[in-house]
Amino acid sequence: MENEQHEPPGQPRTKLAIGAQSGEAHRQDGEGSGDAPVAEASPVAAKEGSAAAPYLNLLVTMVMFGSAFASSKVVVGEMPHEVAAALRFGGGGLLLIILATVFRGSSRPIGRAAAVRAGLVGLLGVLAYNIFFFWGLSLAPSLDGSIIVPVLSPILTTATVILLGRERATWARIAGLAVGATGALLFFLGIGGDAAGSTQLIGDLIFVAGAACWAAYSILSKSLLAGVDPLRATAWGTGIGGLGLTLLAVPAVADVSWQSVSGPAWANVIFLAVGPTAIAYLFYYRGLRSVSPSTATIMMFTVPVFGSFSSTLFLGESFTGIQLIGTLIMLGGALFAVLGNRPLRQLRGSRFRSTA
Repeated sequence: MENEQHEPPGQPRTKLAIGAQSGEAHRQDGEGSGDAPVAEASPVAAKEGSAAAPYLNLLVTMVMFGSAFASSKVVVGEMPHEVAAALRFGGGGLLLIILATVFRGSSRPIGRAAAVRAGLVGLLGVLAYNIFFFWGLSLAPSLDGSIIVPVLSPILTTATVILLGRERATWARIAGLAVGATGALLFFLGIGGDAAGSTQLIGDLIFVAGAACWAAYSILSKSLLAGVDPLRATAWGTGIGGLGLTLLAVPAVADVSWQSVSGPAWANVIFLAVGPTAIAYLFYYRGLRSVSPSTATIMMFTVPVFGSFSSTLFLGESFTGIQLIGTLIMLGGALFAVLGNRPLRQLRGSRFRSTA
C-alpha cells in the first residue's frame, strides 16, 4: 500500500519527456503489384499513445497493490506472518536495490545523510507497517485489509496535516473526514455473526494501526526525503525495513515446516517480491513523472476495487451488506477529504469551456 502526501514517498518532481518517433511512410503505386497500401503513421495517434502510458503504468501499479492482500493471505496461511513479511520485503528490497543500481546513471546520487533518513523512514513505512499488515492478515480476511488500509490511510494523513497546519482546512475536506469516519464505523459495525468477538475484529483494528503507520510514513517522508531521488530513497528504505523484518522473523523460522509449504505459497512469495513491491514501485514512479499527485491519489482509490476482486475471486471471501455500504461511504468521504471541492471546480470549469 505496496502511494503525494498520500502516495508512496519521494515522488519525482521532473516531467517525463515524451516524444514519439516519426518516420516517413512509403507508399507504393500498387499498379499491378497487388500490394496493399501502407498506412501512414499518425502523429496524433502516437502522441495519444504516449500520453496514455503514465496512466497505464499507474493502473498496473494499483492492480499489483490490490492483489497483494489476497496473495499475502495465501502465504500467511502456511507460515508465520513474521516470516511471510520478511520474505516479501527481503526479496523486494533486494530487487529495488538492483533496480536503483541499474538506473543509477539516470538518477541523482544519494548522500549518506539522505540514506540514513531514508532508512529511518523505512523502519516506519516498511518495518512497522508490514508488522501490522501481515499480523492483521493472519487474523482477518484479506478483503477487510484491502478496504481499511488504502482508504483510511489518506483520511488519516489528511486529518494529520490539517491538524498540524500544513494544509488548509476547507468545509469540503472536513465534511469528507467526517463522512469517511462514519463509513469506517459502519464498516466495523457490519462485521457479521460472532466475528465481532473473534479474531476478525482484532485483525481489522490491527489493519487500522497499519493504516496509521502508512499515514505517518507519508507525512515524514515528504519532509525528510525532499529532493532525494525517489527510486534510491525507496530502495534504501525498503532495504533497511526488509532487514528489520528479517531480524524479527528469525525466532519464528524454527516454527516453519519448510517441506510442507506448498508450491502455490512459494509462487505467491515470488509474486509479492517482484510484483507489488519492485515492479509496482518502478511503474509508480514512471507514472508520476507525467501525472499530477492528485490524479495519482484518485487512482489509488481503485486499490480497494482490485483488492476486493482478488479476495473474492481467489479466496472466496465476502463481506456483509452493511460493510459494503460503509465501504462506499468511506470511499466518498476519503475522496472529498483528500481533494476537497477541486473535482467540482474542475467539472464546472470544463462545462464553462465547453459552452464558451
